[in-house]
Amino acid sequence: MKIFKNKRNLSQNNHGNRKTDSIPFRLNFLFVVVFLLFAALIIQLAHLQIIDGKKYAYDATNSNMQTETKNVPRGMIFDSSGKLLVSNNATTAITYTKPLSVTSNQMVDVANTLVNYITVDTKQLTDNMKQAYYLGSTANEEKVQKHIKDADSISGSALYDKEMEYVEKHGLAKNLSPKQQQAALIYNKMNGAYSLSTVMLKSSGVSAVEMAKVGAHLSEMPGVKIGTNWTRAYPGGNSIKSIIGTVTTEKQGLPSDQINTLLAEGYSRNDSVGSSYIESQYENALKGDKEIIKIETQNDKIKKEIKEYGGKPGDDVQLTINAKFQNEVQNIIKNLETGVAGGNPYVPGAYAVVMNPHTGAVYALAGVTRDVKTGKITDNAIGAINQTFVMGSVVKGAMVMGALQDGVITPTNNTLEEQPIKVAGTAPKTSWFNKTGSANMPLTAPEALEVSSNTYMMQLALKEAGLTYHSGMSIAGMPTSIFDKMRDNFKQFGLGVKTGIDLPGESAGFEGPSSRADIGKALDLSFGNYDSYTTLQLAQYISTIANGGYRLQPHVLDSIHDNGSDGKMGRTIYQFMPNVLNVVSATPAQWNVVKTGLYDVVHGNNPYITGKYLAGVKPTIAAKTGTAQTYYGKTETETLSGVSYAPYNDPQVVVAVAFPGMSANTESKVNLQAIQQIYAAYWKDVQSSNGFN
Repeated sequence: MKIFKNKRNLSQNNHGNRKTDSIPFRLNFLFVVVFLLFAALIIQLAHLQIIDGKKYAYDATNSNMQTETKNVPRGMIFDSSGKLLVSNNATTAITYTKPLSVTSNQMVDVANTLVNYITVDTKQLTDNMKQAYYLGSTANEEKVQKHIKDADSISGSALYDKEMEYVEKHGLAKNLSPKQQQAALIYNKMNGAYSLSTVMLKSSGVSAVEMAKVGAHLSEMPGVKIGTNWTRAYPGGNSIKSIIGTVTTEKQGLPSDQINTLLAEGYSRNDSVGSSYIESQYENALKGDKEIIKIETQNDKIKKEIKEYGGKPGDDVQLTINAKFQNEVQNIIKNLETGVAGGNPYVPGAYAVVMNPHTGAVYALAGVTRDVKTGKITDNAIGAINQTFVMGSVVKGAMVMGALQDGVITPTNNTLEEQPIKVAGTAPKTSWFNKTGSANMPLTAPEALEVSSNTYMMQLALKEAGLTYHSGMSIAGMPTSIFDKMRDNFKQFGLGVKTGIDLPGESAGFEGPSSRADIGKALDLSFGNYDSYTTLQLAQYISTIANGGYRLQPHVLDSIHDNGSDGKMGRTIYQFMPNVLNVVSATPAQWNVVKTGLYDVVHGNNPYITGKYLAGVKPTIAAKTGTAQTYYGKTETETLSGVSYAPYNDPQVVVAVAFPGMSANTESKVNLQAIQQIYAAYWKDVQSSNGFN
């Protein structure tokens, strides 16, 4: 038994020794493998560092990420009823994105290749462009340099100028073939672009054949792409374009007077941008957000393009203007102007504004300009905000209210004698119906408005200056501060100050001189025959009376919406709210004096009533007419104006009109005809008159 045990133990010991012997072998094998791997890694690192180190360092230094942007469609514009006024036409375009590093010769080659596949109009091609194209060829430039003395010592720009002079002097670029001329135009567009900026090489009229040919040969023309160009379309007709404004073309680029500001905002020099009126005023909403493409470059070559942001089309804008009504008002003004022009050779135009007295919303801006020399009449709706005229008696409501506020008359004590005003050193100043004094009569303030008494207003001006009228009195000592006093009263209604309308280019009107030598003109100012105003100012003025003293900012923007689809607006993201600019502080009794006078202008019983023509219009109108004595050169003319609101007891709308340059002493009622026709169109197109008296 002992012997067996020893053998078993021996066997176990031998087996254990074999296990022990195998472990170092495995470890040694593993060490060898790890060593080899580390050696390979070290060799590779050494290769990268020592052999290729400079190359990778150069690549790293010259690798970069650049940003390219692309334009998106502008927002659409709708009228107050949701009718589409301005949309976008998408057209296929051939574009060029200028590489980071490209030579003139390379661009010439691309241009020469491209004209084999497309045709471009060369009407805009200049001699300077031809010469630049000629010099874009390296071979041509080297030839020219051989003829320039000391070319090697002349700086780049100076040398180029001399090269251009040589090409021009020797007519080297005069005999370009038709294809070369097209290439010259294309080259100049390419050459004028900034690195990674995109320009339109052909923005319209790209045929399907041209698109196919260019698409098949893009690899031959680095930077050339097939893109989309967006242009404005006017499905609502062109008549509203003078209010909508314009958008610059790719060729026009950024407006010169805004270029620095727009560049700072991220625009490119050749971007299209709203350049006037609504397109300009609401550019930030309409422009949208550009598509953003990240471009990875290495050694000035594009390696990869990644669309980081797909862009967002511009927001849609809804206007307060009713397109159908706007067109009708425009036609009313144009037809009436055409009708009176034959007997009134000096009329320079006519204008109208229709707005909501409780919100400031403008329903229509209409106007025409007439060339006095040729008689040609053109649409100029925007003239309602930037053309100023002496408007006449329409301002008398503000004159009466100022006198009431200043306490020179009161609601219960406001009777003055209608009589010719005779002051020392000047000819008598009279009312239109009382030239000789045969119609002298006592007038209350409402009656003075009803018959449009000039002399009543002049007496108010004297009272405002601390004087009481008597025949033959001198006004030489009247303080010149009377001008400011009356103008301040007028300005609280919007006469003589900018209305604040959300359109650029508004005029504040014009103030006549107010020195001691002009003191007599203070009497003319009191009845509206001195300072000049816009038709929009008249509308804001009568709105302030109609709503009981709130001077509201006129506005053409109703709301801004997300970009919709299928010609419809998206959700509302901004709603314009009425903006009160100031309040005319007056008592109900004082307002009653003025409003009663305006009602009686149309519905009174005095034989000298001035607005009887409108008495039959329903709903009931309150109004004030105006006739101002003006001149065309040395020829005496008149401005016929009018302000009104309706219905009298619940004002919903105001209408202001101006017809300057009418012949003196005209019997025309064109201002009243315009008001009558505009109201008829308003109650038909914009709001029902049901329920109003």
